[in-house]
Amino acid sequence: MAGHGIAQALGAVGLLLLAACSPIHIASRTIDFGFGNPSQNPANPTNPGPTAITPAGISQRFGHGPVQVALLLPLTGNAALASVGQSMANGSQLAMAFIEANPNIAENTTITLLDTGGTVEGASRAANAAAAGGAKLILGPLRGDSVVAAGAIARAAGVPLIGFSNNPGAAGPGVYLLSVLPDMEMKRALTYVKASGHRGVAGVFTNSAYGQAQQTAFRQQAQQAGLAPTAVYTFSGPADAQNIINQALPLIKRGMIDTLFLPDRATAPNFAALLAQAGVSPNQVQIVGAADWDGDSTILASAALTGAIYPAVDPAGMNAIRADYQARFNNVPHAMTTIAFTATILANVNTLSLANPAYGPALMTNPTGFNGRDGVFRFLSNGRSEYALAMLKVAPGGAVRLEGPKL
Repeated sequence: MAGHGIAQALGAVGLLLLAACSPIHIASRTIDFGFGNPSQNPANPTNPGPTAITPAGISQRFGHGPVQVALLLPLTGNAALASVGQSMANGSQLAMAFIEANPNIAENTTITLLDTGGTVEGASRAANAAAAGGAKLILGPLRGDSVVAAGAIARAAGVPLIGFSNNPGAAGPGVYLLSVLPDMEMKRALTYVKASGHRGVAGVFTNSAYGQAQQTAFRQQAQQAGLAPTAVYTFSGPADAQNIINQALPLIKRGMIDTLFLPDRATAPNFAALLAQAGVSPNQVQIVGAADWDGDSTILASAALTGAIYPAVDPAGMNAIRADYQARFNNVPHAMTTIAFTATILANVNTLSLANPAYGPALMTNPTGFNGRDGVFRFLSNGRSEYALAMLKVAPGGAVRLEGPKL
């Protein structure tokens, strides 16, 4: 089975060691790859690596296997996106080096790295170049709009694509998303808070495309968990925060809200501070964040957020590659690097790459799933993915793991 294949490939030499202790500190995914522009937090710098010839031009090849796989990433253009793209390209190269060094894993694929230039047009050119070059699978690109454009080209050419966006709307038949999506974040967090005895859930979401996706996921997953949200609030800017707190306070005092979802990383500290100023204690309301909180220094330093919880990928995967990455590339890997590593190993799995047709939908959507650098995941028939996420708690000095990864 496909799930068994990658689990065997990754697990044979202990790549999926669980984190042994806490507290733990997790690197942040600092770029919104789904909807908007790069966030205010700078991406981790990486070594410049090979210079791209042109957007959609071949930048580098990894491996020597017969099955052609294209990797579409931004290597030029916006500096923050290009930094993340280069770190992911390094992660793919590291994965291929692992394959080549392991005598128990056949080298089935050659990865061709193509620069998207960080634009929709560049992603389209790269996808066309990949299809024309005989790629059996396309990995990437990063942002949702680029995945949509490249996915349309890949679908027309009959080539499956695994994008890295967190925009669930970019997924579809044959266009898969290897990322943590709002549905999975909300499912994991809501299941956890319900098991902890909480029933009065409410959420605060930005009035943006991504905020709307989170809100939709919150409502749907709350219903699936058997919870009826007490209230759902939306805001356009910081000035709306006090008004929302004023609306929520009577419900909190009556015990109708005992859990408040604040997934927006940028504004969560302000909302939490306003709650504290209003006399709301952590014992009254459990604050819940999102995977986007991972390793954010402002979140971790906020006294008002101490005790807040959030879902996140298990840190074991990053811990496993960090030393090798730093030794090879002389820099710190971005958190998305493990996604590219997983995608490269996944593409090489015998039962996927050597199948006829390669990477067919029945194989890709095997309900058994796959075991990657960030843990267990599976693709659904609609192209979306489900990740096994851990639950973490904000604490002085870092983040404490409350519960291990679960689907």
